[in-house]
Amino acid sequence: MIPRYARPVMTKIWEPDNKFRIWFEIEAHACDAQVKLGVIPAEAAKAVWQRGKWDIERIDEIERETKHDVIAFLTNLAEYVGPEARFVHQGMTSSDVLDTCFSAQLAQASDILIKDIDDLLTALKRRALEHKMTVTMGRSHGIHAEPVTLGLKFAGFYAEFERNRARLVAARADIATCAISGAVGTFANIDPFVETYVAEKMGLAVEPVSTQVIPRDRHAQYFATLGVIASSIERLATEIRHLQRTEVREAEEFFSPGQKGSSAMPHKRNPVLTENLTGLARMVRAYVIPAMENVALWHERDISHSSVERYIGPDATITLDFALARATSVVDKLVIHTDAVARNLNMMGGLVFSQRVLLALTQAGVSREDSYVYVQRNAMKVWGDGGQLLDYLKQDKDVTAKIPTKDLEPLFDMGYHTKHVDTIFKRVFG
Repeated sequence: MIPRYARPVMTKIWEPDNKFRIWFEIEAHACDAQVKLGVIPAEAAKAVWQRGKWDIERIDEIERETKHDVIAFLTNLAEYVGPEARFVHQGMTSSDVLDTCFSAQLAQASDILIKDIDDLLTALKRRALEHKMTVTMGRSHGIHAEPVTLGLKFAGFYAEFERNRARLVAARADIATCAISGAVGTFANIDPFVETYVAEKMGLAVEPVSTQVIPRDRHAQYFATLGVIASSIERLATEIRHLQRTEVREAEEFFSPGQKGSSAMPHKRNPVLTENLTGLARMVRAYVIPAMENVALWHERDISHSSVERYIGPDATITLDFALARATSVVDKLVIHTDAVARNLNMMGGLVFSQRVLLALTQAGVSREDSYVYVQRNAMKVWGDGGQLLDYLKQDKDVTAKIPTKDLEPLFDMGYHTKHVDTIFKRVFG
């Protein structure tokens, strides 16, 4: 992952030293379990814990010769442990170490991502409450529809990211499994107790059937969940980008002192952060398909998944971590232009009340078909010539024959559209 879109808190999980630390813990805990079974002497396990160390450069040097990363690690470990190292990795296979480590790393990454979502939820809730009753234009197809509130917009995103949090918690539980079952997963050369013991020590669940590797449907679900979260980030970013367009300008990314928007045009203030989020979301989703394709391995195992996961494990989690943190900052600092909100709300001469007039006509005894015709023909005058829908309706004899002029005006009450905001907020925030 390039440093531009990476935060140290997440990159540390994927650095070699953390990986080798987890490998060491797996091997050392396995030795303790083997002692309890009477397979290896207690002095051997003690020596592993006391003298066990590793050197990344030395491991790389050995791997250049052996072409095998786990063997290189074990060889280097033995150089520190001494003769007792012959008891390390008893009955185990490389995937026992690699897969269990990958599960542990993804669990670590998940904990950070869950915290990231919590931070975003906090920002969304604050802005939702702040603008609970800030009436703004709701749009469908990009066209003015009916009034909503900015608070409802934020509340909608809050509810979506609450669902994403639940999805990620479930995905973390599903991915955090331990497999130490030996070659082809039969436990022929290692007792299942070792797997149970290591799983408990590592804070993982036991994989019921591991066939030498942990089944990759778990990983497919995990990365698919990251893809869904990324898509939610993009939806949030896209909304802000639209609201920042010059013709709309209801919301705007914070523009810091000294910031420049364009190398050519000094006046520019572009939605660069949310555009960036849109691009990052594409990258996280791009890792979903390879994870899906990793599910179908040959027989009990092959390593076609290995190169894929060396990419997507770090890149997907690092990218999503950065995107969530950036999204939180954008929401937290988002500038709301209430004057533009009010201007846009009144831009179309009251057309946003057309449905209420339609319903009032049906309640007054007019067929829905005729009611639609009456309202639409007056609405089209606003579209074509400007003016106010209410004024045109007052001049329409078919309308006033059913709804007196004095009863038309109350149909243009903005409060009509916000009367259930409290109900929605209670559903979202309790």
